[in-house]
Amino acid sequence: MGSRLCDRLIYVGHRVIGMDNVINGRVSNLNHRVAHIDFQFIRNSVTKHISIEEEVDSILHFASTASPKDYSSYPIHTLTVGAIGTLNALRLVRSKNACFCLASTSEVYGSPLESPQNEAYWGNVNPVGPRNVYDEAKRFAESIAMAYMREHEVNTRIIRIFNTYGLRMRPSDGKVLPNFIIQALTGKPLTIYRDRSQTRSFCYVDDLLGGCYRMLTTSAASLDLCSARTINLGGNEEISIYHSHIE
Repeated sequence: MGSRLCDRLIYVGHRVIGMDNVINGRVSNLNHRVAHIDFQFIRNSVTKHISIEEEVDSILHFASTASPKDYSSYPIHTLTVGAIGTLNALRLVRSKNACFCLASTSEVYGSPLESPQNEAYWGNVNPVGPRNVYDEAKRFAESIAMAYMREHEVNTRIIRIFNTYGLRMRPSDGKVLPNFIIQALTGKPLTIYRDRSQTRSFCYVDDLLGGCYRMLTTSAASLDLCSARTINLGGNEEISIYHSHIE
């Protein structure tokens, strides 16, 4: 998603500085941007000190392991990025007097007791469960982002991203759509975990990033007017996993 975000921002006329430790990404996704005059890539982890000399207007914090396989393999790193990484990003935002946009997740709702969820729902999260590290990392990131907004008047907005698919997805990231595609291409039975009642909403990556950009460019006054500092972003149609695998 990060490389697609860079593409979109450059396309609409912005200069972009991208930062990634590439622990679960692919530098090849940026090959077409490396020589671009309006793009600079810094290979670094947000958990380390972040130094940007030039002035910036906005900082979009998308750093995270979002794949079940990744955050199961790197649980401490996942939590560290959500905590220290977000704090480092916010310190940079404050020093630059920039706008801050946090990419959060629908996983902050945990195992929700209501569906679909609206932004006022607090969620149903097990803080010590096997999948807790990603949920809690993002919940903390949201909390400290809002604390910076209240205490330091940082211009903050949060997007809770639901299931997204599209170009440059990693085939091995462990999510349902790549799993189905790889299993179908290799002639293996499609795997459905737990029962057949699971549902998801899916959103194409370019549509998702369009919503992200609109959130980024909406004035703070407009967001406050409609209490929209935190929004859900994803598809608006709930789909049965069982029926989607049949189709």
